[in-house]
Amino acid sequence: MTIHLKLFISILSLSFFSGTLWADEEAVKKAVQSHFEGQKIDSLKKTPFSGLYEIVIGDELFYSDDKANYFFFGHVIDTKTRASMTNERIEEIKSARRVPFDTLPLQHAIKAVKGNGKRKLAVYTDPNCPYCKQLEKELINITNVTVYNLLYPVLNGSMELSKKIWCSENQIKAWEDFMLKGTTPADKDCETPLETLVKSGRENKVSGTPTLIFSDGSIVGGMIPVAAIEEKLENASKEK
Repeated sequence: MTIHLKLFISILSLSFFSGTLWADEEAVKKAVQSHFEGQKIDSLKKTPFSGLYEIVIGDELFYSDDKANYFFFGHVIDTKTRASMTNERIEEIKSARRVPFDTLPLQHAIKAVKGNGKRKLAVYTDPNCPYCKQLEKELINITNVTVYNLLYPVLNGSMELSKKIWCSENQIKAWEDFMLKGTTPADKDCETPLETLVKSGRENKVSGTPTLIFSDGSIVGGMIPVAAIEEKLENASKEK
């Protein structure tokens, strides 16, 4: 039987499973997998806490005993520091995640080429997102980059607004005029790739806007200042 992953509040002491012997990870994985038919276990590993295994499936992180008789959703708290060990692991997992740049639907992007355009940046963005507008202001100060704006209209009213921008005669001007000046483009109807872009964002686990993806596949969720963008662009160019 498939169990739907829904978080609930639970605090586990580090010594909760004290004294439990470790089982073979493959055996634990097999036991856990039997409860999640059709879902891929992205990772399963022993934790530093006796008898407790960490499982990652999609965007969810939870814990299991060695027989997969019990699943634990919530936060493991270090009782000495009061820090959430679970939050630390979630951040590690996020920072390690990569999206291959050439798998993005760049053909459906509103493309802005600045300077020589050699560096590459893709942004899942929503025209009604205030942080996306802040990001546009930061991007003004960056050159020698090609920015692929992937419209991700998930906020209220954003789908219709995105259609107007996409259907404009000059897409990049319509985009920048709206994001930087608040000028709404005129009504115009045309075929758009917006449903494809939304599907792509969901497949790439984009949970908010803006989400920046650099040419090395590294991901940053949320607005970051120009200095941080420059650093990521340079690092991505070197790695690539």
